[in-house]
Amino acid sequence: MSIWLSKEDQAKTAPAHEAQFESPIPTQIVSNGEYNPAPQTRQQRQVEEVLGARADEAAKRAGMERREFLRSSLGMAAAFLAMNEVYGPLFQVNAAEAADFDICTERSRGIANQFIFDVQTHFLHDEYAFEPMLGTRFAGHSWCSSVTATKEFSLYKFENYLQEVFLDSDTDIALLSGAPSETKGREALSNREMAEAREIINRHVGSKRLYSHAMVMPKYGDTKWLDDVDEAIEVHKPDSWKGYTIGDPLTYTPGNSWRMDDEKLVYPFYEKALNAGIKTICIHKGLVPFEVGLRNPEIWETASVVDVGKAAKDWPDLNFVIYHAGLHAGVTETKDAAKRFGKSGYLPWVTDLAEIPGRFGVSNVYAEIGTSFGSCAIAHPQLACALLGILVKGMGADHVLWGTDSVFYGSPQWQIEALRRLDIPEEMQITHGFTPLGAAPDSPIKNQIFGLNAARLYGLEDAAKLRPFDSDTAAAIRADYRASGGERSNLRYGFVHRA
Repeated sequence: MSIWLSKEDQAKTAPAHEAQFESPIPTQIVSNGEYNPAPQTRQQRQVEEVLGARADEAAKRAGMERREFLRSSLGMAAAFLAMNEVYGPLFQVNAAEAADFDICTERSRGIANQFIFDVQTHFLHDEYAFEPMLGTRFAGHSWCSSVTATKEFSLYKFENYLQEVFLDSDTDIALLSGAPSETKGREALSNREMAEAREIINRHVGSKRLYSHAMVMPKYGDTKWLDDVDEAIEVHKPDSWKGYTIGDPLTYTPGNSWRMDDEKLVYPFYEKALNAGIKTICIHKGLVPFEVGLRNPEIWETASVVDVGKAAKDWPDLNFVIYHAGLHAGVTETKDAAKRFGKSGYLPWVTDLAEIPGRFGVSNVYAEIGTSFGSCAIAHPQLACALLGILVKGMGADHVLWGTDSVFYGSPQWQIEALRRLDIPEEMQITHGFTPLGAAPDSPIKNQIFGLNAARLYGLEDAAKLRPFDSDTAAAIRADYRASGGERSNLRYGFVHRA
């Protein structure tokens, strides 16, 4: 459990993999520890009830156990049918999908070539032993389905990461990210470990399936962090950079936060990144527990996007990717959040981010939607529509990137299916001037978000179109796994509000 949360807040949470209703999609907010998980809503309980009844009946007709049904493509369709019954027809799904494997198979074939590049994924290093974040342990699955021996891994560690991201989802490429710490050993992964994981996987499968970040931790009065940048450039050769303007996300310490537009502190790093040709800078924004904000009010400034515009304007040859689209964590904790947006047309910090290109005349700011999209989709799906509508309207469909924050939320497949099936209601399009995402799971806008935008940032335009990944070792392993009956666990590994 994250040390960010107070003891009182910690007592209100439970491990998601133990407390959750077994559903293909979460039925309550799952937190990775960076923000308070909101209590389950009345509508989310209704989804559980509708899905439970639907699953019992459909599983019986299909001659399956309920758990087997819920882990199948039929169960995924049934979950979105339940969502539509409770929230209204926001997701493209029909009853036949939850009853006929042939229909599901045909749908899957139709989108088999959709390119998915997940630019925010995580696991913890093997020696990670910080108890508040460690969680319970279990016997993980093997990367290669033909290997029967298993080792005990944390739910958050390497082997289960491979299982959930590359076998149990349609993800083609993942970017391995990290989280910094002021205490050695408590960082999720060091720069060396991220680079090593990238090399191991890519060497094993014969193509570049995994990309990696290097973390940056700007510190006042300490130039060693710039030495770490030099080491990353020379030794680890990251594909892009990752930073937290709030400082250490586990043990936030006043005075260690920073601004992206700090010319004296941060601009020397930008110069090094530009000279090295590693020009994509990813920054965590939003998602701050209220308890931390109450104790340290200054965090709200560094967690917000007020510092993005000037930095982007001053460094036009760098790309700034704002993670979580800057969404204020309090949005998903507010029961009437969708109504508030309906009245104001404003989504805290997301709207501010989307306005930056117009206000500052820049085209080098991007929004990554990990956690923000997933949380909105299961708690307030209308807000998921608002999130995407705002970003596409203000930044352009070519400046929104797909991310899931997995492995914290288990297999990212439920998030993939949520975007594939979601479209912005016509009323919302008219009221707010939003562009429809498209009803098709592989509409042009969805394809851009899922992978083509990231492919462009990471120099993969041709690879994304030619799809060389269909013939590498990873593709063969996935095909073997699925042919042998491999199925999602439907587990999530973060924290939920205790009932």
